[in-house]
This record gives sequence, C-alpha cells and structure tokens, in this order.
Amino acid sequence: MPRNSEVPPESFNEILAWLNPDRQIAGTIYVQLRHDLAKIFVWNKCADPEGLTDEVMDRVARKVLHLKETFEGDPRLFFYGVAKNLIKESPKKVKTHVSLDDTDLPAISATDIDETAEMREECLNSCLQSLSSEKRALILAYYAKEKQAKIDHRTELAQQLGTSVETLRVRAHRIRATLEECILRCLKRKAQGK
Repeated sequence: MPRNSEVPPESFNEILAWLNPDRQIAGTIYVQLRHDLAKIFVWNKCADPEGLTDEVMDRVARKVLHLKETFEGDPRLFFYGVAKNLIKESPKKVKTHVSLDDTDLPAISATDIDETAEMREECLNSCLQSLSSEKRALILAYYAKEKQAKIDHRTELAQQLGTSVETLRVRAHRIRATLEECILRCLKRKAQGK
C-alpha cells in the first residue's frame, strides 16, 4: 500500500511519548503494537499487512498531538480502531478477482517474457538512478542478502545508520513504494511506446 502522506518528523517521538513516558518501555510497546496490527491484517486476509500497518501508524502520527490531549484510556485501542477502519476500507480498494478456468488465454512466447523482463530491468535501473545516492545505497543494501544473513545484515545496517531496525524497515518501505510507482509509470510509458 503506497504511503501518500506527509507525516511530521517529530510524530514518531510523540507516539512513543503517548504510549509510555519511559522511552524504553514505549519502544517495546511500539514494536509489539506493530506486530499485533500486522497479525490483525493477516487474520482478516488483507493483501498487504505491513503496508496497512504503516498506514495505521501514518494516520495516528498525523493526529497524535491532538490525541495525546483528548484520548482517554489505553492508546493501543485507538491504533486498533484505525486498523478496524482500514479493514473496512481495504475491500473497496481491492480489484475483483475473476476465474480464468474457462478462458482461452493467448499463448505467451518466450520472446515476450524476455522482453517484459528486460523492460522491467531497464525501468528498475532507471528508477534506481533517479533516487538520491543515499536512498539508492540504502535500498540496495537493505535487499542485498537472504534468509538469516538478511536479518543479520539489516541489524548491522541499522547500527551503522544509528537507528533501529524498525526505523530502517520503514525507510526502506518508503523508498520501495517510490520505486514501485516509478517502475509502473516507466512500464506504462514503454507499453504505450510499442
């Protein structure tokens, strides 16, 4: 789910302060809250649980200053309420799926597949070049490894950047969303140019 909002930079600190005055405890609550929200979206069979979790955080971040003053009770309940609303909204955004069982599809040649893969690679390279060198280096490093090596590498990368793994993940998600939009625009232009 692409993120289209400008979230004030200080809002993350405000969210932590709202969750608990002790920053260490607040950080633990925040990580558990993200995990719980992602589970809720998985249980409700939502297409992009991580993206929807990010959207919950963005929506709360935009209102956190007001919420700290007016909301009474456990702040996590507000996050869960936003998640519930997103679950109601998400079916509206999902395209209807149609069965292809009784449909005659045109044969796709190996050449078509190769051309499509080549176009995607060209678009990816072009879009990577359009990023700032800092963002390009971050996203390439973020996706450099696999399995356990990936986890270890991301932990090291976060330490090098002086940030948490969670913040690193959010940064990478935002860069990836920008790249995805760029690639889709590029593929559309190339398809129209044929």
